[in-house]
Amino acid sequence: MRRIIESTLVSLDGVFGDPHTWAMEYFDQEAEAYALELLSNADAMLMGTRTYEFFAAAFPHQTGEYGSRINSIRKYVFSNTWKKADWPNSTIVRGDVVAETAKFKDQEGGVLVIYGHGLLGQTLLEHDLLDELKIWIHPLFVGRGQLLFREGRTATLKLEATRTLRSGTVVLTYRAARGRD
Repeated sequence: MRRIIESTLVSLDGVFGDPHTWAMEYFDQEAEAYALELLSNADAMLMGTRTYEFFAAAFPHQTGEYGSRINSIRKYVFSNTWKKADWPNSTIVRGDVVAETAKFKDQEGGVLVIYGHGLLGQTLLEHDLLDELKIWIHPLFVGRGQLLFREGRTATLKLEATRTLRSGTVVLTYRAARGRD
């Protein structure tokens, strides 16, 4: 059975939206190496349409190991309205997100990675399909933007590891608590 790991950038005031506007100064060589380590153990990424649109615009021109890995990894994009996805190695997944993701989990293979805690990540967490969350807390207040924490959403997590990067970013790794330890 495959595992699904979500990796999300967040500010101290809980903003996760548009991290390219506030988190990039913290994405140094150490952070890139840590992010690449996660992708090296993965054989695919799961994406919602907004994440796909951002990455498909930003990464085809990226170089280096991290950019190459993002471009070469298989990408599954959840959309019931799109006809095609033009970025290489991208496949559109139609149908019920929960059912289709459960099928991916049941297959043999490596880790599946999600970036960001948008609608896809929220849905998978609510339906007990996320196995691990890596929350990268950045040492700044953004002051506005889409918040990670939404009213009415609950989840119980178990802290598995912490890592402090030289930039001051702290990566908290949580396992989804599924009523068993």
